[in-house]
This record gives sequence, C-alpha cells and structure tokens, in this order.
Amino acid sequence: MCAQTHSRVETEEQLPNATEFIADLARSVGFLSRLPVPDRFFRGHDGTISRAVRAFPVAGLIIAALPALILLLLQSSDPLLVSLIALAILTLLTGALHEDGLADAADGLGGGRDKDHALLIMKDSRIGAYGVVALVLSFGLRASALAALFREDAITAALAVLAVAAVSRAVLVAHWRSLPSARENGVAASAGLPEDGARNISLFIGAAIALVLLVPVLGLPKVLLSLIAAALAGFGFTRFVRQKLGGHTGDTIGATQQLSEIAMLATLALVA
Repeated sequence: MCAQTHSRVETEEQLPNATEFIADLARSVGFLSRLPVPDRFFRGHDGTISRAVRAFPVAGLIIAALPALILLLLQSSDPLLVSLIALAILTLLTGALHEDGLADAADGLGGGRDKDHALLIMKDSRIGAYGVVALVLSFGLRASALAALFREDAITAALAVLAVAAVSRAVLVAHWRSLPSARENGVAASAGLPEDGARNISLFIGAAIALVLLVPVLGLPKVLLSLIAAALAGFGFTRFVRQKLGGHTGDTIGATQQLSEIAMLATLALVA
C-alpha cells in the first residue's frame, strides 16, 4: 500500500513538470515562429521566456518539420531547387525572424564605429551592404550544403534540417545567456534573460536530438564534429559581440542562430 501511495505521489509530482514544459514549448513556438498557438498558453503570463527557452530546441523541431517533409516528398527533383524551397518555407514559418537579425547585426557590427553607432544602425529598418551580403551568403551556403546532403540521401538531408534547427536554437540560448542586454528597452531585454538551468536543458536537448537523429545515418564522429562547429560559431560570435557591444540584442541572438546553422550544415555536407 505504501509503495502504491509513493508511486502515485511521484506521478503527481511529475505531471506539473510535463504540463509546464508543454506550456513552455507552446510559448517558444509562438516566440520563434508564425505558427498559430492557442491563447490559453499566454493568459496570465507575464511575457517573459526566461524558463521557456529550455524548449527552444523542440520548438525548432516543430518549425522545421514541414521543410523536412518537403525534402522527402520532392526527393526525385533537383537538389538545389528543393533545398531552396525548403529554406523558403522555413523562412516563411519563422517570419524571417533570424534572417532579419543576421542582416541587422551584420550592418551594425560591420559598419558601426562604436557601440552606440552600431546599435543605432541595427535599429534602422533599412538594410545596408553588409546585411545584403550576409543574407546572400546565408542562403547560398545553407542551400548548397543542404543540396549536397540531398544528393547523398534525401532522408539524411531531412534529418539534418531537423537536427540543425534544434541545435542552432540551443546555441542561440547560450549566446543570450552569456551576455547582458546591450539595450535596456530592447525586445530581448523585455523577454528576460534565460535562466542557467533553462540554458543547460536547452543545450542538452539540442545535442541529444542531433545525436539521436544523425548518428544512425552519418556516424558519431561526423555528428560530433558538426556539433563542435556549431558551438565554435556561437562561441566565436558571442566573443566578438562582447567586445563590440558589451551585450546582446535581439539581432545578435538571431544572427547566432543563423551562424551556428550555417556552420553545422556546412560541416555535415563536407564530411558526409
């Protein structure tokens, strides 16, 4: 009887945690994409996602599910064309959230004389030469890498899209947590700084997803190398932003996602 009672208590204690994670996942999907999320997950919520970021990698999986499916459905078509279609759908699903951050960050960090000038440029809605070049390189490198994987095997390419979507959003969280906010009233500042525990969970989930999805098709050494490449891209960019701005912005967070995605996809394509 005591054992049954103890088991029931443990189950009751676990249920709220599962419920909380589902709520965090819903808020993460709403924050990172244009996908519809039921209003009930936002009622009474203060708008911060300090804890919800732990679900970012899983949200990445959900967002990348349709592009991955497109790769499988069109596996007899031209690899580069299908890759660009998949990236286009992915961009539409996120509302170009991360691409916008990459372009603005490239303009500000590339053209800014100092912190204040860089932040002023990044706040400008117009796009400059650095931003255009960054976007062209981002889509070009990702499409080329995805096409190379697609030529080998459409299933591998689809799994790579899912894994990279998860890992890049975990690296995003690490960048966000590593730096203070460069603006007091920015979007990232109002969303709240990620909790240490949430960041650790996010990184663990992102790496675990990549290992589970990619090791069976590419092997452990290649997958580990791609994870290292994504981590180095995020770490290097974070260090650069620290020196240039002294803190993160919503744009540098988006740029981190793009850079780590490029690094991981390119590495997978080169070693596959």
